[in-house]
Amino acid sequence: MNIIYAIDIAGTFAFAISGALVAIKKDFDVFGVIIIAFVTAVGGGMIRDVLINAHPINWIGDINYIWTILTAVGITFLFKSKIAPLRKTMFLFDTIGISVFTLLGLQKGLAYDLHPFVALVMGMVSAVFGGVIRDVLTRKVPLIFKKEIYASACLAGGVIYLVLLKFNINEDVRFIIASSAIILIRTVVVKYELELPRIKKDILGNKN
Repeated sequence: MNIIYAIDIAGTFAFAISGALVAIKKDFDVFGVIIIAFVTAVGGGMIRDVLINAHPINWIGDINYIWTILTAVGITFLFKSKIAPLRKTMFLFDTIGISVFTLLGLQKGLAYDLHPFVALVMGMVSAVFGGVIRDVLTRKVPLIFKKEIYASACLAGGVIYLVLLKFNINEDVRFIIASSAIILIRTVVVKYELELPRIKKDILGNKN
């Protein structure tokens, strides 16, 4: 098991726990909790694979994703009171997860000969759309649409990866630098509560 795959599994585990916690808070039954954990953890990668016609779809081709999600749900049920307060730890796993998911999705897009911009979008989809599906199913406005700089951090890291690729930088070095950039951006914007600007009125509207 290489380090990237191990981090991918760790990110899947963290995403599954975050989905399970949301579902439990919404008072879903066991089946509902499993479904929400599942879509949170692998929904983004599944959408990416469907869009680029990649087969087998991520979790179908690797049963370890299923076991990871089920393990995360089981641990959440058993230790919910212990896990819920660990927001900083979960944030760390979540942030590492989105950085790895972004770059793995980007790499997969490039491997399928997609235009770099489209591959970049596929990386972002891999990282954040599991959370979008989770929020829609639990009747919440998706986080990436209203508050935190989340998808933007993924896109920034992906751009850095593509720039380094253009200069033929070693693949491992590219991955480390780009993923570190995503983690750094995500950490800084959360710490300082930074947000993207919102459209509240016409910029060129009537001043009267």
